[in-house]
Amino acid sequence: MKYVSTRGTADLGRFSDVLLSGLAPDGGLAMPEAIPTFSPADLEALRGLPYPDLAYRVMRPFIDDIPEADLKRLLDATYAPEVFHSKDITPLTPLGTSGLHLLELSNGPSLAFKDIAMQFLGHAFEYVLERRDERVNILGATSGDTGSAAEYAMLGKARVNVFMLSPHGRMSAFQQAQMFSLAEPNIFNIALEGVFDDCQDLVKAVNADADFKARHDIGAVNSINWARVLAQAVYYFKAYFALNLAPGAEADFSVPSGNFGNVFAGFLAKRMGLPIGQLLVATNENDVLNEFFSTGVYHVRPAERVAATSSPSMDIGKASNFERYLYVITGSDAPQTHGWWGEVGEGRPVDLRGSAHWDAVKASGLTSGRSTHADRLETIRRIDQQYGRLIDPHTADGVLVGERHQRPGVPMVCLETALPAKFEETVQEAVGRVPERPERFEAIERLEKHFDVLPNDVDRLKAYVVEKLAGKG
Repeated sequence: MKYVSTRGTADLGRFSDVLLSGLAPDGGLAMPEAIPTFSPADLEALRGLPYPDLAYRVMRPFIDDIPEADLKRLLDATYAPEVFHSKDITPLTPLGTSGLHLLELSNGPSLAFKDIAMQFLGHAFEYVLERRDERVNILGATSGDTGSAAEYAMLGKARVNVFMLSPHGRMSAFQQAQMFSLAEPNIFNIALEGVFDDCQDLVKAVNADADFKARHDIGAVNSINWARVLAQAVYYFKAYFALNLAPGAEADFSVPSGNFGNVFAGFLAKRMGLPIGQLLVATNENDVLNEFFSTGVYHVRPAERVAATSSPSMDIGKASNFERYLYVITGSDAPQTHGWWGEVGEGRPVDLRGSAHWDAVKASGLTSGRSTHADRLETIRRIDQQYGRLIDPHTADGVLVGERHQRPGVPMVCLETALPAKFEETVQEAVGRVPERPERFEAIERLEKHFDVLPNDVDRLKAYVVEKLAGKG
């Protein structure tokens, strides 16, 4: 499988190449040259497979440069019950007889859905770097959960250093503690004076400096990394088969969305042939994506207009993976996608109203909804009272939008994105009690914190990376 850039570079190499490289040299995102599809008979052959075997069957068409036995070994090591505290890895739980289901994605090391893909990245990075006798310095940005998932996945990886940017003061106390309490020689936490989009823009700016990137072996683990998206597509298949539907019957999915990676993984699964009906893009008050799917206009919000909300991991004004979606709905038209993203870079909107591309969006199965703080509290409280299930504020956004778009007779799968313990303050406001947390995280907020505060300046960030790598000798 050859990979190409959404902006036109015709050959980015194969899976292992895009795993390590992050952004394409032209600033675009890696995409497979073609998306393989499963026939109805192929899909039926996947039903009932254990998670590692299902992952192999879904991911193998995209990964043809790792020997079969090695890939199976990597997936067995990644999706082990002792890592995810469940033999199902991603259990599906019905909410009474409502037709709503929670897809549990938060039982891994950092208690967030990012673990599902990040644990695979940790094993895959180690494998590829060993084979190539190389090292990589991961530069990432997090709005809350990617950072801890990446750092937990890369602990003890001798050939990997992690430089993780987060918006200073914009994560929950638990999220901060998960990251900043790590005192590891290969982990560097950077609290950036700005919002998540500033963090993301700096990561892209460093990646765009080809000379710096090459000299310092810069890689990425954000959802711009194709391996993240691919690994996340697997749990859509897992959830669908867990519903035990008749062959070909549709299921709908509601996905809390900020950077568009999680929902794009569902779109990928749908394009591969999984019978997904609606894919709901559930946003908070930072509703750039809801605005697009409602009006046909995608207008990035500058940092000063990104609100701080009670679902902070979705406080994003520019969704990186949306570029992949636009690329697919154009029929892989890289010049068109490049042109649109150039408009975005200049602060102008992408306006698809009245175009054939807007028709393609409407035919793609994606629609959207928006939730507010009051909605979040009410949903957390109601789900707790009706079903005895406590959910976090991001998952509440997804549940609310899922309920609004539920179709009679069609199951609605709402993706859980984190355990409520990560957002104690909001959950306590909703239900009047502090959510339980795994014993290993008791009093984590009181641990010593290790991080550096940096200004929103790409040259200062580069100097920091060089300084820390020099200190490692």
